[in-house]
Amino acid sequence: MRAERSDSPVTRGMFHVATLLASVATLVAIAFALNVPRRLGLALFTEQYLALILALVLGIIFLSRPLFRGWFVGIDILCAVAGLTMAGYVALYYPVLVNELVYKPLDGVIISVSLALLTLEAVRRATGWGLTIVVALFLVYGVAGHLLPFGMSRQILPDRLFLYVSMDTNGMIGLPLLVACVVVFAFIFMGQVLVASGGSAFFNDLAMSIVGQARGGAAKISVVSSFLFGSISGSAVANVGASGVVTVPLMKRAGYTPRMAASVEALASTGGQLAPPIMGAAAFLMAEFLQIPYSTVILAAIIPTALYYFALFLFIHTHATANRLSLPDDVELPRLRDVLLRGWHLIAPFVVLIGGLFWLNWRPEVAALAGAGTMIALGLVVGYRGTRLGIAGLLSTLPGTGRGMVEIVVIAAAAGLVIGVLNITGLSFSMTLQLVQLAAGNLFILLGVAAVTSIVLGMGMPTVGIYVLLAALIGPAMVQAGVNQIAAHMFLLYFGMLSMITPPVALASFTAASLAGSGPMETGVQAVKMGWVAYLIPFLIVMEPGLVMQADPVTVLWNLGGAIVGVVFATAAIYGFWRRRLRWWERAGLLVLALVALIPMSVETGAGYLPNLMAAGLGGAFLLSLKQDWAGPPRRERAPR
Repeated sequence: MRAERSDSPVTRGMFHVATLLASVATLVAIAFALNVPRRLGLALFTEQYLALILALVLGIIFLSRPLFRGWFVGIDILCAVAGLTMAGYVALYYPVLVNELVYKPLDGVIISVSLALLTLEAVRRATGWGLTIVVALFLVYGVAGHLLPFGMSRQILPDRLFLYVSMDTNGMIGLPLLVACVVVFAFIFMGQVLVASGGSAFFNDLAMSIVGQARGGAAKISVVSSFLFGSISGSAVANVGASGVVTVPLMKRAGYTPRMAASVEALASTGGQLAPPIMGAAAFLMAEFLQIPYSTVILAAIIPTALYYFALFLFIHTHATANRLSLPDDVELPRLRDVLLRGWHLIAPFVVLIGGLFWLNWRPEVAALAGAGTMIALGLVVGYRGTRLGIAGLLSTLPGTGRGMVEIVVIAAAAGLVIGVLNITGLSFSMTLQLVQLAAGNLFILLGVAAVTSIVLGMGMPTVGIYVLLAALIGPAMVQAGVNQIAAHMFLLYFGMLSMITPPVALASFTAASLAGSGPMETGVQAVKMGWVAYLIPFLIVMEPGLVMQADPVTVLWNLGGAIVGVVFATAAIYGFWRRRLRWWERAGLLVLALVALIPMSVETGAGYLPNLMAAGLGGAFLLSLKQDWAGPPRRERAPR
């Protein structure tokens, strides 16, 4: 949550009220996840709970992010009161409204239109214009789509449209908002408790003790630290802001250029959205869309995440070796044994979480709350480096969780508006039909369309919003074209994540650039060069479902081995160094061998596995034959050619 725009008594009061609403939202979410209302004998519709959370979030965002100043700040207060009142009315009277909506009552129409417009403005304040424009265009299509040559064949009256998208379970108070308000809330609370207990310092120390002494240790510390922190934050931009303030200056002191340091941090933080156990809100939505356990999504993400970070590590190691970069001598590295002894209690919540998900088959929100409860019990007694949870720290997690959920809740509500328009207009079905016909000629055309659409929509849009749109528009077409459903949705999630580092609008790259003092665009370009494998892995996932655990163990290991070999060859070819500088024809040959090793020839050409084995053998023999060349003075750091 941003601070108030001025320090007047009114804006301070608005901020304090927003903090109170955030605390209430967290307590309500915890109570609902633990079935407290039902235990008290209250029979509530789930939609009543969702409307209540939406009411609180609208109040929070209009009070904490005022648009006006002076006397006009009253407009922000009026919007906050309107959001609280309108959504609160739905929460209170939903059992009556749900039976009357078919008759289009006046109060229902007024509330529906007001909620849609207030949500649209809340999305703009939370995420900017990108997602706002997309949602607004869908609403306009719902009203005027029958006038377009490619639109629907019948007219939908505005009152019916807004009643459907705002109050139907297939609209705003539907699946995306349910996942955000029930599951994601619990995981954000667990993350807040971990941070308040010293988790950030523990993750940083753990990273330093594991990889600090390795070649290029400063950048590798950034990767490990961002991976660990990202696994509980699930937000690329938040991850950059939290870990980058420490790791970026450290990399610059170690000899990395500002552009390189920012690119490393942006890539490492972006990968956190795919890192188990939290994986960002999109992973929970994937589990609900596909009606599979969340634990299955975690398993499916293990190999893609490992390949992403392996490729990043290998690029950093190659770069550090070529330029002889290491950690500054004055940086004191903690010992791994000491870090684990001091911070063992910070690992316990993850043990409880994983155990609850995989062995006890708990619902994700229950497992997350159990992990948070474990952390609270231990954190009140045991501290880390002088930081102990304490009662004050525990209370601070309540508004912290509510504030951390504001963006996710409004994005989920906006996604519900889009899904509502897709359903009531039939656009989703017609789009799927057209894309399936397109894929009948060539599946790679469909994959290319999905990839380009993800990158284009990702210009200023958060990953959750991109994934929901593509899962509704393109996901069904990919499945009907024969793609494994988990592989199809992982493809969409992966490319949605990549929008964070891909110019011209790359939020994670631009945030890291501001910390490092480098140019935003050049940082984005450098991040794309370093993260090349991330653009290839989604296509491999579609061709080799074993990479998302959708095959027998032997096939999974074979696919993983080929991917690792291909990553090694391609990294050496792209950077142009492996123990020595490589000539252009050596790089070209390695790149060809990398593609042959990566692509499943047995599937694409029917040639069996012999081409893959031959490529691995030839490339491996070449790399092993190279002799290390340290002639000449140490080189200054340089970007890859």
